[in-house]
Amino acid sequence: MDPSLDTWDFSPLISLWIHRFYIYWGFAFGISLWICFQIVIRKQLGKDSNLMDFVQSSILKDKTSQEKSLSKATRDLVTNGYISLQEKEVFVSGVKIFYGSQTGTAKGFATILAEAVTCLGLPVAIINLKEYDPDDHLVEEVTSKSVCAFLVATYTDGRPTESAEWFCKWLEEASIDFRFGQTYLKGMRYAVFGLGNSAYASHFNKIGKNVDKWLWMLGAHRVMTRGEGDCNVVKSKHGSIEGDFRAWKTKFISRLRALSKGEKKSCGGNCKKGRCKSSQHGSEEMEPGSPAQDGLHQRDTEEEEPFASTSEEDSSTEDHQSLSSVVDVEDLGKIMNHVKKEKREKEQQEEKTSLFRNTVKNEASERRAMITPALREALTKQGYQLIGSHSGVKLCRWTKSMLRGRGGCYKHTFYGIESHRCMETTPSLACANKCVFCWRHHTNPVGTEWRWKMDQPEMILKEAIENHQSMIKQFKGVPGVKEERFEEGMTVKHCALSLVGEPIMYPEINRFLKLLHECKISSFLVTNAQFPVEIKNLKPVTQLYVSVDASTKDSLKKIDRPLFKDFWQRFLDSLKALAAKVIALSVIWLQHLQQRTVYRLTLVKAWNVDELQAYAELVSLGSPDFIEVKGVTYCGESSASSLTMANVPWHEEVVRFVHELVDLIPNYEIACEHEHSNCLLIAHKKFKIDREWWTWINYNRFQELIQEYEDSGGSKTFSAEDYMAKTPHWALFGASERGFDPKDTRYQRKNKSKDISGC
Repeated sequence: MDPSLDTWDFSPLISLWIHRFYIYWGFAFGISLWICFQIVIRKQLGKDSNLMDFVQSSILKDKTSQEKSLSKATRDLVTNGYISLQEKEVFVSGVKIFYGSQTGTAKGFATILAEAVTCLGLPVAIINLKEYDPDDHLVEEVTSKSVCAFLVATYTDGRPTESAEWFCKWLEEASIDFRFGQTYLKGMRYAVFGLGNSAYASHFNKIGKNVDKWLWMLGAHRVMTRGEGDCNVVKSKHGSIEGDFRAWKTKFISRLRALSKGEKKSCGGNCKKGRCKSSQHGSEEMEPGSPAQDGLHQRDTEEEEPFASTSEEDSSTEDHQSLSSVVDVEDLGKIMNHVKKEKREKEQQEEKTSLFRNTVKNEASERRAMITPALREALTKQGYQLIGSHSGVKLCRWTKSMLRGRGGCYKHTFYGIESHRCMETTPSLACANKCVFCWRHHTNPVGTEWRWKMDQPEMILKEAIENHQSMIKQFKGVPGVKEERFEEGMTVKHCALSLVGEPIMYPEINRFLKLLHECKISSFLVTNAQFPVEIKNLKPVTQLYVSVDASTKDSLKKIDRPLFKDFWQRFLDSLKALAAKVIALSVIWLQHLQQRTVYRLTLVKAWNVDELQAYAELVSLGSPDFIEVKGVTYCGESSASSLTMANVPWHEEVVRFVHELVDLIPNYEIACEHEHSNCLLIAHKKFKIDREWWTWINYNRFQELIQEYEDSGGSKTFSAEDYMAKTPHWALFGASERGFDPKDTRYQRKNKSKDISGC
């Protein structure tokens, strides 16, 4: 036997083994005692909780709904017998504002929105969608606790702007890609404000709607209804796109403030597929895809998929219903009162909706005025004297210049108009184009047909003359104004129907022209070649203009941005109708009834100056008497146009273009020039008699001819050659005066300075 074993004593282990059953019993008793203790504690807490509920229910009868939520929050902190102190939770970590802009409007709105968000004490970031990669960063918004605002504009043909093109393409593809799924952006919160123009009804705010739809399809949560800004001041809800944005911004800031406090959108519990019937929200909280809202907007928009409301809007109601599946008898009265209240509110909402629909019908039956309060304010600031509900008059700067003896406009040089006796007006402020070089910056309304209430032509002409004379009177006694010209200016002799808009849209344009001629006022009418039927039905005018701003379909669409879908065919038909004005035959007398017709070409450098052959073909189509070629006038920066000074051609470039064009049209030559207006006149050779140009107009003879035409009921006709007059030498192309009238003080000063420099 090994002696080392004697040193080990195993008696304690042997004793534990013998008494092991007592040890087991001790452990079992301890565990049982602990379980019993926990049961007693739980029961006691339950009694305390019920007591707390009873006390709180007594207090809450006299408290507001806000105090109820606070008491409930306090009670919910009771856990395992103690109240835990929780750290303040952050509900909104910041705001990210994404914008897609072509002309800078959306970018400007993003800056304004950022300033408003900053006032809430929230971090804010402005992000250009052109510099944003959604493939790498968009999913980060799911967990960032930030709110994303998208300000996106709809550009030509319903396409996104260049800066937002890639983002929209990626978002669209992701929304239909099964690999992303309907929960890819679940947790992301967003709001959308679209910028568009309702005049383009088929794709009004299409990009805003699509971005809203695609984000929703990827599982993102819309925190508020989509906003829709409208550049069309006539149909804009708030008078302008700026007003629409301000209204949406106010709602967004209010919603953001609520989200920052952890408040969830209240809901009546009847949400289904994005159509919340809760009367608490009213019309302002309708989902963008609901038929109700589309009806209220009354816009011809494309069909959208129904937008389902997200879990945040519905979860509170669903949880409430599940927790209240077992109801105490004491609470039945409250529930019934709540049901009755909802029923009353629902009936009131239906009554309001019915009233609103009736109002819309009444407004539709009674045509509204073209000039809205916002439009009136904008045009008045620009110096317009507005007449009635759709007309206006304004004093031309050349009228002011000629009153001082400083020279007239290019019409004075080309046709002998006395600029100080010319009234610039329009019976229709509305237009069917949104030209990039519009010198009114698109403050006027747009439309493809007359849908406004109409003023009588007698009233329009009377007030136009009175307003014009009133503006002339303001120059009495002004230094430099010549007394004889001031007296002459009080009598209107010419009317340029080219102020703004499309005068030929006015349904009573022929009556208006007849009134002008009865007052011995000549008529110069300009149309944008989109109303061929109206051109065909137009009665004789002193001179009829058609704006030919481009010679191809693509360039016309880019420059004029017409509202009509068939704009190119209308353009060609208008030129054909113009040709008919020159060669039309009177069935009774078998004589030519000819009017002086003019093509007006506006050259925009890098846009339409390289289309010479196409221009020549259009000349052969319309056979105009004259072709005015003028360099575009830059009217300053505008959010509605990307035009800059780089697009304005030099006078030498205009002259070169005219020379090249004349080489392609054999029956025409260069006749006159007005250097100051950067304008040249190409005339048909029939106005060149014995090597002398006769482009001027004998206005007295025209008035005699038009009177004979009216007296004969339209049977006695006349031609353009019957009232032409000889063009003075100083107005001819190549003359040393370069279009300046030698009688004008401006030319005299210029000529004198040359003589002095020559000495």
